[in-house]
Amino acid sequence: MTKKQKKTDKHDEHEHLVHLTFGRRLTNYFLTGLMIAGPIGITLYIAWWIIGAIDNFVKQIIPSQFSPFDALPVYIPGVGLVIAIVAIMLLGFLAANLVGRTLVQFGENILSRLPMISTLYGALKQIFEAVMAQRANNFQQVGLIQYPRKGLWAIVFISTEAKGEVAQKVHGENVKGCFLPTTPNPTSGFLLFIPESEITILDMTTEQAAKLIISAGLVSPEYQEKTKKLAKSSGAEQKAAKEKSEQKTAKG
Repeated sequence: MTKKQKKTDKHDEHEHLVHLTFGRRLTNYFLTGLMIAGPIGITLYIAWWIIGAIDNFVKQIIPSQFSPFDALPVYIPGVGLVIAIVAIMLLGFLAANLVGRTLVQFGENILSRLPMISTLYGALKQIFEAVMAQRANNFQQVGLIQYPRKGLWAIVFISTEAKGEVAQKVHGENVKGCFLPTTPNPTSGFLLFIPESEITILDMTTEQAAKLIISAGLVSPEYQEKTKKLAKSSGAEQKAAKEKSEQKTAKG
């Protein structure tokens, strides 16, 4: 092989490596952009869909002569959402006074006499009242339980202590009501009643646990970082206590 051929081969090899490096960079740029644009795009799409659904619902229930949608020269997304928020606030304002409470009770009495409707309304009312009354205490803790058998662990959201007949008939102390979410949709799941001794409480927040569940375990909170911070603060406290002890010894 001549020197000229060797130079040509080296030049071709160099160009090949340059093309590979350039291709990898483009791939990395694309994946990085996808990681940024993906969550933003999906979030905007879901928000746009929700706003559009509320707008369409509000548009259907408002008479055409009073509809603000027809008065506007162009369609403005979110008008229906604003109207719905204002209407709910007005309903809450009316229900806070005597006249409003009387009207609400009158409407509830009518609904309670309708077959099927009364059952549905009663169940939904209890759910909303329970959620609103305990919203500060709901799902404040995350735990691990062995499910569906021993040796397999699942994440649960701890809601509240069991009450009534369930608390009396479930064996164990401090029986907790737990919600076992599914992956990747954490809004569906199972309601479980478990003794507190069988639940391992985790340090992660409900938001971190939700991310872990939705991502099927790919997004995990930085537990080691928290451990390092605790160790650092503990070391600082020990150092301060040691210095204090040395100062007392020096004074003595």
